[in-house]
Amino acid sequence: MILSNVELQKALDDRRLIITPEPQPRRPSAGGLHCPYDTHSVDLTLGEIISIPEEGAFIYDPTLPKLAATITRNSRPVKLSNDSPYELKRNVFVLGITRETVELPIKDDTPPLAARIEGKSSRARCGLLVHFTAPTVHPGWSGPLTLEMINLGAASILLRPGMPIAQLIVEEVKGTPFENPSDFRGQSTPPGI
Repeated sequence: MILSNVELQKALDDRRLIITPEPQPRRPSAGGLHCPYDTHSVDLTLGEIISIPEEGAFIYDPTLPKLAATITRNSRPVKLSNDSPYELKRNVFVLGITRETVELPIKDDTPPLAARIEGKSSRARCGLLVHFTAPTVHPGWSGPLTLEMINLGAASILLRPGMPIAQLIVEEVKGTPFENPSDFRGQSTPPGI
């Protein structure tokens, strides 16, 4: 069952879903502030750091341990600001991270939640693919979410910190799962360290 915006906010109030900082405002306002809650999703925003993979003679082997360390070693971090956005050129791939941390606690007394992070249509219409693989956020997750981004559009796209970049869709899980932590749980950088 996918949670509506009303149920998303109840889950936030009950701490079954924790998003820090919590997206605001909770309702559309006359002041024209963007309400991040759609009918069954909530917007997440781009953090201040992106990671740009460097070209080189290395080869990624995703079957080996410590993938995040390999990606970090072969990438350069770039700090974004509103005065200094990043121009994502056509056919360029970068890793970003959400400004928000997301927690999906597993508690014995309530059904756990899982989520999917998906791109936004308004970004896709410009050619920006955001988080185009592995959208699942498992019960028990805690941390910001890494965003795989590539520009497949006809022109460059500016990436600014705090811009709405993706949407989180939350659903209830039947049964209580056993813990099986991800290698990336608790990450604080786009590559996953």
